[in-house]
Amino acid sequence: MHYVIIGCGNVGMELARRWTAAGHRVTGTTTTEARVGELQEVCTDVAVLRGSDREAVEKAVRGADAVVLTVSPRISRSFDAQSRIAEYADTLTASAATAAAVHPRVVFTSSVSVYGAGRGDVVDESTPPTEDDDASPRNFASGEEAVLATPRGAAVRIPDVYGHPRDIDYPSRVKMAHEMLGGSVPFSADSLLYRIDYRDAAAALAFVVENELTGIYNAVPDETVPPTNEQAFGEICAAEGLPPLSFRGEIKTPTMPVSSAKLRAAGFKFAH
Repeated sequence: MHYVIIGCGNVGMELARRWTAAGHRVTGTTTTEARVGELQEVCTDVAVLRGSDREAVEKAVRGADAVVLTVSPRISRSFDAQSRIAEYADTLTASAATAAAVHPRVVFTSSVSVYGAGRGDVVDESTPPTEDDDASPRNFASGEEAVLATPRGAAVRIPDVYGHPRDIDYPSRVKMAHEMLGGSVPFSADSLLYRIDYRDAAAALAFVVENELTGIYNAVPDETVPPTNEQAFGEICAAEGLPPLSFRGEIKTPTMPVSSAKLRAAGFKFAH
């Protein structure tokens, strides 16, 4: 099989490793020439492009069996609501629309932010998207819409990704928030801090692709209900001798349990 992964960050690179190890041809993409060597270690082919560049994307996906979008907005351009507007639109909506226009089988890595704070007792794939106007849920939802308009499109909604060796750990994230943002973060205090290991995120995407699943799937480890952002980060602040963070509530994620029963019913198991 020939797979194209647009946006090889930690999840995309892990997905590439899985597929090349299984003997598949994998084309990975990056926007940065400096990362070509890194991608060549795990990808069969490498293309330098932006996901919104239709001509370049069309060339890269020609003859591929499936295209997976694992694009992520840059954190440095996502600190506040205004800066997120252009960054999320270009990274998410434009990339999804471009890929869906040139290939019939696209799997989009989305976010649980499309649910906002959520509704009802449990959040699942039938929960309506939020009407919040922040760029995060708006553009993840727009990306999903573009991909799901195709007959074989799929969207996998994931929470915060962690666990990669080069990831910034949570104490370091808290220190950065104090040093760079004055202790103010765009998230909601009462949102549950769901997280997914980068290996499980890659495995979920591979599972959806390989099993020809279409539609929307939550890939959220749901065995236990995690603490809220305020509780989790409050403990870290206390342990590090830092003042509590202030939560601006610009990006809302579910405040009630999230279910991944649909993906598990299809046969997927979280390993981490």
